[in-house]
Amino acid sequence: MDELLYERRGRVGIITLNRPDRLNAFTEEMHLELRTALAAATKDADIRALLITGAGRGFCAGQDLGDRSLAPGEGPRDLGETIERLYNPLIRTMRGLQLPIVAAVNGVAAGAGANLALACDIVLAARSASFIQAFCKIGLVPDSGGSYFMPRLVGHARALALTLTGEPVAAERAVEMGMIWKAVDDDKLMPDALALARHLATQPTRALALIKQAINTSAENDLDQQLDLERDLQRAAGRTEDYREGVTAFLEKRKPSFKGR
Repeated sequence: MDELLYERRGRVGIITLNRPDRLNAFTEEMHLELRTALAAATKDADIRALLITGAGRGFCAGQDLGDRSLAPGEGPRDLGETIERLYNPLIRTMRGLQLPIVAAVNGVAAGAGANLALACDIVLAARSASFIQAFCKIGLVPDSGGSYFMPRLVGHARALALTLTGEPVAAERAVEMGMIWKAVDDDKLMPDALALARHLATQPTRALALIKQAINTSAENDLDQQLDLERDLQRAAGRTEDYREGVTAFLEKRKPSFKGR
């Protein structure tokens, strides 16, 4: 069985983590398949939004610890090598992707699985879903961007408490904290997430990519730096075909037809 499924529905690429018997925990094979799917979506001009979800009753339980089991007498493994080779390139690719990414969190998202969701641009979760920074429970530190995303999303105090205790956060509580965007009834998760992704695919996706860049960079910039960045990004947006179409459609009082160019 493929550890990841990729399909196109119109202009939306749907990535499904597909190890339901292991709550879609990461293996090296899944990493490679996910990297391939992201590359395929990037190269496909017809794909203008992505949706990531999990098969079965969980979104992603993080790293499959069976992949890291030690043989008798084997010394400690260099986990930093795994992070450098697999997880860091994944998160960097997702954050820099020139497409909007919607996460549909259908169950537990733990460890690297939680941070995979937080690396997406918009996160919807089923009401039964939960987010767990579970690293402390096995003597590790947050990775896959967890120590970056959490303080920026929920604040220093909550981020520190949640990463030190590994306390689960239910979907509705995650919304209240500002960790994710929306919690929906379980049976509405995929229809709502797909509708959102389809809407984003009709929008000026080049501008959406520039918006992602502006928001993702803002925490590291002072006001003057951010104002300069806004100027530069607006200059780029103003040269797109979609900007011309948006203005023309507004003046003609019709719905714009954006091409992502």
